Amino acid sequence: MGMKTVDVGQVLDEGNWSGYQKLLIFGAALTIVLDGIDNQLLGNAVSTLMTDWNLPRSAFTTPFGGVLALSPVGMMIGGAIGGMLGDRIGRRNTLMFCVVAFAVFTLCISSVNTVAMLGVLRFLSGLGLGGAMPNAAALASEYVPRRKRPFAVTLTIVCIPLGGTIAGYLSGAVLPNWRTFFVLGGTIPLVLAAVLFQVLPESPRFMAGHRDRWPELIRMIRRLGHVVPDDATFFETATERQVHKKASIRDLFKGGLSFDTIGLFGAFFFGLLGNYVAIFLLPSTLTAAGFAPGAASNALGSWNLGGVMGAIIGALVIQRLGSRTTMLTMSALAIVCAFVLMNSRIEPSNVMTLTMMFILTGGLVNGVQTTMYALAAHVYPTEIRGTGIGSAVAVGRIGNVLAAYTGAFALDAGGVSGYFSTFALTMGATLICLALVRRHIAPTTNREELRSAA
Repeated sequence: MGMKTVDVGQVLDEGNWSGYQKLLIFGAALTIVLDGIDNQLLGNAVSTLMTDWNLPRSAFTTPFGGVLALSPVGMMIGGAIGGMLGDRIGRRNTLMFCVVAFAVFTLCISSVNTVAMLGVLRFLSGLGLGGAMPNAAALASEYVPRRKRPFAVTLTIVCIPLGGTIAGYLSGAVLPNWRTFFVLGGTIPLVLAAVLFQVLPESPRFMAGHRDRWPELIRMIRRLGHVVPDDATFFETATERQVHKKASIRDLFKGGLSFDTIGLFGAFFFGLLGNYVAIFLLPSTLTAAGFAPGAASNALGSWNLGGVMGAIIGALVIQRLGSRTTMLTMSALAIVCAFVLMNSRIEPSNVMTLTMMFILTGGLVNGVQTTMYALAAHVYPTEIRGTGIGSAVAVGRIGNVLAAYTGAFALDAGGVSGYFSTFALTMGATLICLALVRRHIAPTTNREELRSAA
């Protein structure tokens, strides 16, 4: 009997949406929940650290953003390195390494006694945090059929605001014991990484390009319900010619990808800039406007809650209408919401109306930002997917770092109304950048595909 030749891309793209694949997506999503928790640990603990170490807030925020800015700087670098590493040694191995890295360095924070050492460890944990996201997004996109890809990737990335919400509840339960807070923030990811290392397989598309991984690939494809002989050979149409080529940043601008890459880089930059203006400064802005600290924290909780709902709804709508119509419309609606907030009464007596606006605006801003990962996974072919997503996220992290300064400048120049104007400006720029992208996700028009995607 001759060897059977299998196009892995076709098998996955046109295959079933099985329970096993849903389990794999759940595993990838769990790593990002932990990412979201870990990313917001320090922000929740700063007030307690100020009291415990008898230091002013400026000790954590200056110069150049202090320790609060060091984690996103690490994430920016880690996103670029982690994406390229995933393309070269595998998504799963890189993801697990990144999870263990941010867990170990977070665990070490529980024993620090100086701001300088805290900053070093937050930078190092940021490297792991940054590297985890592009690989989780790439894995999620490569486990599933084409019609489910936007939903699978978005469901994975939406776990960032979900993790941020959990971090808020965890801080309420554990603080002011901040050392225990960081022990939990480091131990839980370590335990989960040990479990996921046994459960999560490597990307089948990545394994198709490495002959020594074919026995493992055969076992996985059989678990997905396909009949494959032991002597099968594998290829993927999109990567057949470049399977031995190492991905680089230059590849993101070749083959007609220039407009897509420029558009994605800009969209990630402005999208993360706008979202982190809220994460960094929304509670303190509302506190200065007369809100109680608890109510101000709840406002950020509403923003995150809206983000979870907005991302899931956005991913579902993309399957029906495609990403261009969905993401440009959500960006436009976010601009409208920003104008409403600019002209609203920002005072405690108006809390119900403001809460609804924060849920709606947070849903639209986060919905656009999280579905960008699905768009990036769609734009870039397998052999440069990790590099493409990682580089776009790294550029986005520059916006993350600049968010505190942008928000503070807007507050100084225009007060609360000026602060809310930043959302209109950043989402306007995001809309323009998304319009530049040529390879948007097409709508699913076949009725049978729609039924099977549900």
